[in-house]
Amino acid sequence: MALLSYEFLRRALLAVLFMAGIAPMLGVFLVVRRQSLLADTLSHVSLAGIALGLFFNLNPTFTTLLVVVIAAIVLEYLRRMYAGYSEISIAILMAAGLSVALVLMSLSENAQGVNIQNYLFGSIVTITWSQVWLLAGLFVALAILFVLVKRPLYVMTFDEDVASVDGLPVSLMSSIFNIVCGVAIAVMIPIAGALLVSAIMVIPAAIAMRIGRSFNQVLVVAVVVGLIGMLGGLYTSFEVDTPPGATITLLFIAIFILVNLFKKIILRFRQNQAAKVRDKN
Repeated sequence: MALLSYEFLRRALLAVLFMAGIAPMLGVFLVVRRQSLLADTLSHVSLAGIALGLFFNLNPTFTTLLVVVIAAIVLEYLRRMYAGYSEISIAILMAAGLSVALVLMSLSENAQGVNIQNYLFGSIVTITWSQVWLLAGLFVALAILFVLVKRPLYVMTFDEDVASVDGLPVSLMSSIFNIVCGVAIAVMIPIAGALLVSAIMVIPAAIAMRIGRSFNQVLVVAVVVGLIGMLGGLYTSFEVDTPPGATITLLFIAIFILVNLFKKIILRFRQNQAAKVRDKN
């Protein structure tokens, strides 16, 4: 393809392929655990990491990694502290992340010449090979972890009380899961954007839950949907010259609407067929 003659597009394509395996898989566990807003919180906190990197003239990717890992640990601590009001931890961290980001941006001389929209909405031009290899390493690590701890993670995802009775270190596992989500968000921000990376994790999972009949099927469908949406969104973004994160998200939303319409049509058809059978009898 002519598109692959551009090096930045080759980097973007590889990044999207790894993201298609990372984001939907984590998204399924987030949705099932009813923690969809965790991704949104960590993505907003990541802005503080970007601002911190610009303020101290460091690589924003690595400062973002540091900030989201700390935020993921704090988030789990607050979630345990306010067990009956888990949304409190989300509100606190989201507000803190945005506030720190705005203050550091206003004080940083290095931020004056930076196009902040690249971090908010993503840019296929700014992706580096180091970020691609970070995504590759994260993808491999996730695949290995999934194979090793699939059953314990499955039990913890559906019922933390049962997991605790079984002797599983629920708090530690939950903290590690939050950290992995934070790291994934940090390395996906350059292409997806801080404001939309959570949608790329959650929407494919929501689509897959409407199609898959078992947990394993949902995981597979989520990855397939993620691959279709991200590749399609990347190509459209290049052709139309739109932010990749927003384009990918809109494509996912279109798929979500089509799947739900199709499910309604199938359900209505089955109801009509059942009604006809009852009338004949």
